[in-house]
Amino acid sequence: MSELLWDDVKGFFDLEWEGCLPDVWVTGTTVQDWQAVLDLIVASGWRSEYSEGGVVIPLPRAREVLSWPADAECADLRVWPAPDVLAIFRLESADEIGFDVDLRELQGQERLDVLCGFLRAIGRRLSKPVVMTPEGDWDQSHPVLGFDVESDRVVLLAEPQIS
Repeated sequence: MSELLWDDVKGFFDLEWEGCLPDVWVTGTTVQDWQAVLDLIVASGWRSEYSEGGVVIPLPRAREVLSWPADAECADLRVWPAPDVLAIFRLESADEIGFDVDLRELQGQERLDVLCGFLRAIGRRLSKPVVMTPEGDWDQSHPVLGFDVESDRVVLLAEPQIS
């Protein structure tokens, strides 16, 4: 059974209202949490591609990437939890794990279920909340949905504004 129903959340997936690239966050993380996510990606068999400055290279250990100087090449990890569903991780800080998803790829119940499964897998691996906010909500003050550790499922965190 689906954790969230498309008809209940489709307003949060409206491209004009929410923007195309909402942000997903796990805060209060460590290098070990990052490594746990990298290990999860490999163990799950999700297709992935790591690059630095646009050059694809083998995925390094989290400690290695997160210890680079601030002016180092931009590290980018692309993960496909399902064909045609892409998450782009920003390996910038040990303190938080952040990535973007593309709402154009997440239309309908089947794709919503993929997103929920992805958020749930990360949240369970880290035993931490995983929240999605509208594009550009850098202070994470308007979470719309996310993995709740206590209920062990993805839940709505806001009331839909568009039906």
